[in-house]
Amino acid sequence: MAAVMLQGTGSDVGKSVLVAGLCRALTNRGLRVRPFKPQNMSNNAAVTADGGEIGRAQALQALACRTEATVDMNPVLLKPQGDRTSQVIVHGRVQGTTGNHYFRGGRAALLGPVIESYERLRAEADIVVVEGAGSPAEINLRAGDIANMGFARATNVPVILVGDIDRGGVIASLVGTHAVLDRADAAMIAGFIVNKFRGDPRLFDDGVGEIARRTGWRGLGVVPWLAAAALLPAEDAVVLDRRAAGSGRIRIAVPMLPRIANFDDFDPLRLEPEVELMMVPPGQPLAGDAALIIIPGTKATIADLAFVRAQGWDIDIAAHVRRGGRVLGICGGYQMLGQSITDPEGVEGPPGSVAGLGHLPVATRLTATKQLRRIGGTGLGGAAFAGYEIHVGETHHLEPLAPLLACDGLGPDGAVSTDGRIAGCYAHGLFDHREQRAAWLALLGGVSDGADHPARVDAALDEIAAALEDCLDIDAILKIAA
Repeated sequence: MAAVMLQGTGSDVGKSVLVAGLCRALTNRGLRVRPFKPQNMSNNAAVTADGGEIGRAQALQALACRTEATVDMNPVLLKPQGDRTSQVIVHGRVQGTTGNHYFRGGRAALLGPVIESYERLRAEADIVVVEGAGSPAEINLRAGDIANMGFARATNVPVILVGDIDRGGVIASLVGTHAVLDRADAAMIAGFIVNKFRGDPRLFDDGVGEIARRTGWRGLGVVPWLAAAALLPAEDAVVLDRRAAGSGRIRIAVPMLPRIANFDDFDPLRLEPEVELMMVPPGQPLAGDAALIIIPGTKATIADLAFVRAQGWDIDIAAHVRRGGRVLGICGGYQMLGQSITDPEGVEGPPGSVAGLGHLPVATRLTATKQLRRIGGTGLGGAAFAGYEIHVGETHHLEPLAPLLACDGLGPDGAVSTDGRIAGCYAHGLFDHREQRAAWLALLGGVSDGADHPARVDAALDEIAAALEDCLDIDAILKIAA
């Protein structure tokens, strides 16, 4: 079966969106398409139907292919939980924790599982669209590489290189990548794409010609700035401070934790006309006039709780509560709202216990076993919801409390304070369901737009696919992949 790999001149050049758009375009042509990313590094994860976890970008790409997400689509997932450590997920399951030694040679041992997954996808598809990670120009990481040229060379998958013109220097980045790659790696690249062009792409015709002349690679198109990409879940937290927040009258504040996880939870709120979603960066206070503060999920609850205190956000939250404000904790944020977090097994670091923020009479014990499951049921006001859990730890009520959620087949989840103003739960994706989102906005004195968020994302994929059909030589890409 055919395959093609999109690699980038750097991180955040738009590879994930282009792969998703290309997957949808090829699917719309009637092909059986599967996405694949050998190695991903992200705390934004998705739960597959069989109870594994993969990068959320690959789950989106599976949606673009109109197929169910599987662990084979992202066989190696690294989830940063400290400056120098990451949790290693292989075929959807935790395999341990790794440090810098992983990038000095430990990756090579995972090439076998990566190729196993790739071959399974090839067997069920007409074409596999592969996404690289970071950049092949990071030649200091070439030894043992499984994410870019190491994978492409091992499987003989042709490469298309993507450059981002919006950040500037796209000619230098593409030509420079050609200059630093060894000859065998450079020979894997069959063409290039210039991404995120604002204005008339014909103005860059000479630039495309110059890149082709200096590299010998074929120009496959100039992709315009895709406004619809803002409707898709982002893979990397680096984009959070660049996403439009809206200007509605209902302010919702979310502190940007260093290890924030599954932050696409808030995309449906960001798109609500009556909401101003404030992603609050370090060094800034949480807005005193916010209607709701949401403490998000995190890959490292104890470390990020210490960060909350170091930023003074704990004081902001306490003042907000005294003023009668509302607070919602999701996953790690729910754990933080309790009385204590105990880590007897050293899951997040040295064994020990820390005091929580003390706004809910619950206590959490971290455990090595990770909970991964899709859930659904009813939540606030009896409104329906659907989402997923992805966490370590068990949270217990210290006194009688109403649960926030009633999960079908699983029972209650989360807790609500006796005055109804503080709540927490383990469910991600809570606001995707329009009925549940409407219930939260009604609680805050607003009215939801009633949009079906998953349908909105699906429509955005079709819009991006149509744009790529117009600006890329997709027939040439199919010939490269053959």
